[in-house]
Amino acid sequence: MKKILFLLLIFSSSVGVQGAFAQSGKVVSFVLNSQALQNTGGEDPNRKVSVYLPPNYDASTQRYPVIYYLHGFMGKDNIFPQMQAILDEGIKRNKIRPFIFVQADHYTLYEGSFYSNSSLTGNWDEFESKELVEYMDKNFRTLATRESRGIAGHSMGGYGAFKIGMLHPEVFSSIYALSPGLLAMVKEFGPNSPSFKEVQNVKTQEELKKTYYPKVLVAVARAWSPNPNKPPFYCDFPFSYEGDKMIVNQAVLEKWEANMPVYMVNKYADNLRKMTAIKLDWGRNDSPRFPVQIGMLSQRLENLGINHFAEEYIGDHGNKIWSPDGRVLNDLLPFFNDYLKF
Repeated sequence: MKKILFLLLIFSSSVGVQGAFAQSGKVVSFVLNSQALQNTGGEDPNRKVSVYLPPNYDASTQRYPVIYYLHGFMGKDNIFPQMQAILDEGIKRNKIRPFIFVQADHYTLYEGSFYSNSSLTGNWDEFESKELVEYMDKNFRTLATRESRGIAGHSMGGYGAFKIGMLHPEVFSSIYALSPGLLAMVKEFGPNSPSFKEVQNVKTQEELKKTYYPKVLVAVARAWSPNPNKPPFYCDFPFSYEGDKMIVNQAVLEKWEANMPVYMVNKYADNLRKMTAIKLDWGRNDSPRFPVQIGMLSQRLENLGINHFAEEYIGDHGNKIWSPDGRVLNDLLPFFNDYLKF
């Protein structure tokens, strides 16, 4: 009898361990040598990619939809433990059915690619939308159709998610942009803000590292208006100053507006109409530019008859994203559960 009880105890413990294990996914990483990212700007074309695989991925033959997630400025591919816990919790609470989550490293010498094709730094859009998707479909059990691919991101990544999704409706069917940045030139990145004046006075990379807004502007300019003949940062800006007088470089301004969604949507409206669903959100207590530029984009989409969700919540730029009461668990994952094909 004692032996039977002992065996039952061992069995129940084993089942408990397996049950607990079944509630957790795992994160795997690889390095992708990108042909799209061959460049003359000193960027490494070897890019680390981290992938969240759902519980029991290895024990099944099931195929899964994929969420491609784009990190913010200064971020990398890291799927941190608290992020994995939120992804696990989403499945555990039935916020979303089991899925694959992919995050690639878009960190550059100037701390962000802005997910754009650049003659200087490489073709980051092509890397994300073509090379990475093809690699995932070849090497993981994905549902390899646009209807089963969503693209999302936060801040710089929210910008990238909207833009890449808009440019590639043949690849992605749904877009969720969390607090997307650089949609238009307003407030802190407006022409009469201090930011363009500050960047004009920065002469070295060491000086640049001590700033924030000028550092963002250099990363953006290297992506959108590179100039191989203009050291030290090899890029042009749309605005310069002679004292307090603002000088507009019209050709550069047009290059910037060609990469900013508020000014792009007229051209790509038909692509956006092909999306199954689009959502934008922003925190009420975020920096002033976010509600202004996202409001501008939402209004343009509405004027073009492009159905979408636009939602303000009580939060700042980062406090309600990867948290138990945050947007990823309670809004982003249910959004993709509703609109991706499983």
